[in-house]
Amino acid sequence: MMDRGDATVAVAKGLLARQIPVTISNEIEQASILVRETRPSVLVLGVDKDSVAELNLIKEAVIRNARVIVIGPADADFVAQRALAQGATDYVSRPVSFDSLWRVLGKALKQPLPATTSKTGPSRNADQDATTRLSKPASTSSLMRQVVDTVRKVGPTSATVLITGESGTGKEIVAQAIHEQSRRSDKPFIPVNCGAIAPQLIESELFGHEKGSFTGAVRDHRGLFERADGGTLFLDEITEMPMDLQVKLLRVLETSRFAKVGSGQEQNTDVRIIAAANRDPEQEVEEGRLRADLLYRLRVFPITLPPLRDRSGDVRLLACHFLEELNEIEQTTKEFTDEALDALEDYRWPGNLRELKNLVLRAHIMAGEIIDTADLPEEIFQHYAPVSNQGGQLSVRVGTSMAEVEKELIFATLSKCDGKKEKAARVLGVSVKTLYNRLREYEKEG
Repeated sequence: MMDRGDATVAVAKGLLARQIPVTISNEIEQASILVRETRPSVLVLGVDKDSVAELNLIKEAVIRNARVIVIGPADADFVAQRALAQGATDYVSRPVSFDSLWRVLGKALKQPLPATTSKTGPSRNADQDATTRLSKPASTSSLMRQVVDTVRKVGPTSATVLITGESGTGKEIVAQAIHEQSRRSDKPFIPVNCGAIAPQLIESELFGHEKGSFTGAVRDHRGLFERADGGTLFLDEITEMPMDLQVKLLRVLETSRFAKVGSGQEQNTDVRIIAAANRDPEQEVEEGRLRADLLYRLRVFPITLPPLRDRSGDVRLLACHFLEELNEIEQTTKEFTDEALDALEDYRWPGNLRELKNLVLRAHIMAGEIIDTADLPEEIFQHYAPVSNQGGQLSVRVGTSMAEVEKELIFATLSKCDGKKEKAARVLGVSVKTLYNRLREYEKEG
C-alpha cells in the first residue's frame, strides 16, 4: 500500500488481523522494489494531480499480475483516465472512507487475474462481440474509432463512466458495450431515463419503497438498485435528476448503501454506475442543475460521442446498414441511389442516429425497389447543408446567410478543439459566455 491516509491504514490493520500480509510504503522507489520482489496480489496506490512515477508503477504492477486500486483526487479526470489506461482495476476518489475502500479491496481480492494471464473473466470473443456491435458498420470516422478503443479499455474495469453527447448519438449502445465487456456481463444491465420518470416517483423507482410508505404504496417495491445488484445501472439524462435525489445518489456512490423509501434500514448494493447526459455537464453545474461533487464522482472516466454530422462518411455506411437490416427482416432487396445517399450525406442530422434510422424505415415503407431523392422527406432538402467542412476548411456556397456561416464555423471550430468550449472560444475570439449562448440557441432550433 502506498497511501498513508486514515482509511488505508485502517484497511491495512484489518488485513493484518486476518493474517493477510501487508506492506506500507510512502516512497515510490521502495514501492517499485517491493512490487518487483514480492509480486503483491493487490497494490493500493495513492496519487496526486502531478504524479508521474506513481502512475508508471501501475503498469509495472499489472505486468506482474497485481490488481491495482488507485486513490486520487476527485476533480482530476485526466489522472483517473491515465490510471485506468495503465491497467488499474479501480479508481477511488478522495476523500475515501474505510468502508468504501474495504469494499473495493474485497472485490479486488475476489476478482480473477487480468485477461492477459487468466482464462476467467470476459472472453476475447465477448470483447470482440461488444465492440463489433458498437462499431457496426465499420466507421470511417477517427472520432468513433477512438470511442471504440476507449470502451475496450474501460469496459473490463469497475470505473464509473459518464457518457456525453447529443440526443440520438447512441449513448445507451455504448453503455451496453461497456457492460458486456465487464465482469458483470452475466448480471443485469438496467437502463433508466431520469427525465422520463415523474420527480415524485424517481426515488421510489431507484431505491424501492416499503408497503404503506406513501399513498398508493400497496405493496413492497424493489427498486432499480436492488434489481441491478451485481450488474450495471445506466442512468440516462442524469442532469434531469432532481437536486435532492442527486444528494442521495452521491451517498450511494460513496458508501454502496441505500435505504428504501419508508424504511430506516440500509442495505448494501454492488452496482456499477454508467451515467449519460446530452447537455454540457459543466454548464449544468454552473446553472445549478447538477451538483459539482456528483459530477466528479460520475466522471471518473468520461466518454464523448461525436454527433453524426462530424462523422465524415458514416452517414452513407449507416444508411445502407439500416436498409440491409430492414431488407433482411422484410425479405426485400431495396437499394438507395447514389443521389439519395448524397442528399443524406449533406443533411446535418440534428436527431443523429435515431433520426437517420427512422428516416430509412420510412423510406423503406414508402419506396419501391429503388429509393431515390423523391422518396426522401422534404426536410432533407430544406436543411441541405450550404456549408461543407472538409479537411479542416469551410466551403461556403454563394447565397448562404451569415447566420448559417457563423453556425457552421462554431461547430467546425468546436470539433477541431475536441469539444473544449474554452479553447474554441479563444480561437473564435469570443467570450465563453457568448459561445454558450450561441450553442443554446442552436439547441432550441433543433
